[in-house]
Amino acid sequence: MNRDLLVRTLRTPDAITRFSMGEWDTLIRQARAAGLLARLAHHFRRHDLERAVPASVRWHLAAARTLADKQRTAVRWELQQIQAALAGLALPLVALKGAAYVAADSPAADGRLFNDIDILVPRERLAEVENALMLAGWHGTHLTDYDKRYYRRWMHELPPMQHVQRQTVIDVHHALLPDTARYHPDSAKLFSRAVAVADMPGIAVLAPEDRILHSATHLFHDGELPHGLRDLTDIDLLLREADAPDFWPRLLARAEELQLRRSLFYALRYLDRFLDTPVPDSVHAALRDAAPGQLTLALMDAVFARALAPDHTSCEDAFTPAARLAAYVRAHWLRMPMHLLIPHLFHKAFVSPYLENQSPRAA
Repeated sequence: MNRDLLVRTLRTPDAITRFSMGEWDTLIRQARAAGLLARLAHHFRRHDLERAVPASVRWHLAAARTLADKQRTAVRWELQQIQAALAGLALPLVALKGAAYVAADSPAADGRLFNDIDILVPRERLAEVENALMLAGWHGTHLTDYDKRYYRRWMHELPPMQHVQRQTVIDVHHALLPDTARYHPDSAKLFSRAVAVADMPGIAVLAPEDRILHSATHLFHDGELPHGLRDLTDIDLLLREADAPDFWPRLLARAEELQLRRSLFYALRYLDRFLDTPVPDSVHAALRDAAPGQLTLALMDAVFARALAPDHTSCEDAFTPAARLAAYVRAHWLRMPMHLLIPHLFHKAFVSPYLENQSPRAA
């Protein structure tokens, strides 16, 4: 009965006025698993529903909001440290995803939690960027030799880098998708429309429509979706923020230009199903030819209805494990051709676990 409780609360927040304590307990657990507890607190405040929250529940929301606010401040400061480390290179530095929402002071930053900071730099300057960050204290994380080769040969980013003192992690991107992926958004086009952040010299963010397209692309090309619903709410908030008379034609045109119409189609389809995001019928109609065949679409609906739900036992059914596995395989299939995919999945399924078991462990 409560499998979609968090989704229903996000769609119709005034439903909480009728919740039992058992429903509140389930809601808090689902929101925490989805990385949405702090955002839920902002959601209630935005709808003037804070008084409807029981006193025993408020401290969970308040604690989550305090952590999110602290992270938001820390992300701004960390972006400034990254910019200072790269200042001598005189290159465009673009914040991506959550870091961009913070830099742009977007509503999508409200209640957002962070695992890392994503930045975009020109591909031809990657070696300089990596060296400058290493001099400033960021170094490669503990990846296997196979994973390091995989990142540097096939991926659209460097292996994650972690600061030796602050333990903050940076993902340095040179593109939105790997070179081996089916679609190839031109990074030069992203840089050409990037918007400088007024109060953070040297830092820019993607144009509003590009921010939305990147978020959609990341979500529907990522095989691991523990926070898929959170990322979907990101797009919802970005769309509500950017909505203007000329916005939707610009978004559609940009999706065509960057070869990302299929990602946008999926994003708008599941925003409608999960969050009731207001999207003009004309936009859905314009993307109809970007949809897959009916059989594939029915399969994707079955997969994403489960894979985008919070990673909590109350949201699962008998088909959830299969749906998550299908999302994982699909993402890798989109990222690389079959002659690369099969050896990679074999290595990750059988070789990597064997090597980890053979590695000496600390006493």
